[in-house]
Amino acid sequence: MIELQGLTKSYGDTAAAAVRDLSLTFPAGRVTALLGPSGCGKTTTLRMINRLIQPTSGTVRLAGRDTRELSPEALRRGMGYVIQRVGLFPHLTVGRNVAAVPELLGWPAARVRARVDELLGLVGLEPGVYRGKRPAELSGGQAQRVGVARALAADPPVLLMDEPFGALDPLAREALQGKVLEIQRRLAKTVVLVTHDIPEALRMADQIALMQSGELAQFGSPDDLVRRPASAFVAQFMGQDAALEQLGGVRVGALARPGDAHGLPRLPAEADARTALALMLRQGTDAVAVVGEGGAVVGVARFRDLGHDPRSGDA
Repeated sequence: MIELQGLTKSYGDTAAAAVRDLSLTFPAGRVTALLGPSGCGKTTTLRMINRLIQPTSGTVRLAGRDTRELSPEALRRGMGYVIQRVGLFPHLTVGRNVAAVPELLGWPAARVRARVDELLGLVGLEPGVYRGKRPAELSGGQAQRVGVARALAADPPVLLMDEPFGALDPLAREALQGKVLEIQRRLAKTVVLVTHDIPEALRMADQIALMQSGELAQFGSPDDLVRRPASAFVAQFMGQDAALEQLGGVRVGALARPGDAHGLPRLPAEADARTALALMLRQGTDAVAVVGEGGAVVGVARFRDLGHDPRSGDA
């Protein structure tokens, strides 16, 4: 768990603070999005968590411990960090890029090699094909996947992600978002995701912290921000299409209920509710059959259930 207590960052003698008196808790094992317009303080907040920026005042606690008690190096080695432009070392192979932190930590060579191959496979890159490539030989999406693998290399409990999908084309972005969600369901890291993209936040996050001019405008589940906005700013920022975009973050398997699936179009349980809605509209039906591994029907998801976001129950 990460706790921010009265966190403030001011520059020089300017009266306006980049971040002002921010108190916020990022739940352990969950994805929290720092969302907001440009200049609202979300990236500054992220960088204060790993002390790339020093707060003017206030406290950051990691698992109950004041991060000022840790050296910056020790703190950052416990936090994976993924940025928009990846930042891979161009003179090193993909394998050596992923191995960088474990090698710094003095892991045995055999353990490092096994970890590199494990993580490349986890992010969907065949180790035998990509391990020896240079960053210049990769597409943007492939490079970003390597960046995620490198951030996870030492198995840190915390993963910080600063606009990690922003430079990708829509297809690559959606594919990598799905891969990161798949990894998160398996590893349950404490993830802080900075984004200005509302659909991305609604798809990726269990909790959203919406910021406005350096302050917290609202913190809650995607359902809270979409259906129970705390202010006119929140309602305006989220927009009229937010309820539709929210469907992208709900797995259709979570909506499956017992029912007669005969004649219904089928969707895998891992598909999202927005895909289910599109399929219902195309097929002229008010329900889809949800299938699990092996193609067996596990239930029926109906149109009337699409407005339910299972994540809201854990807010």
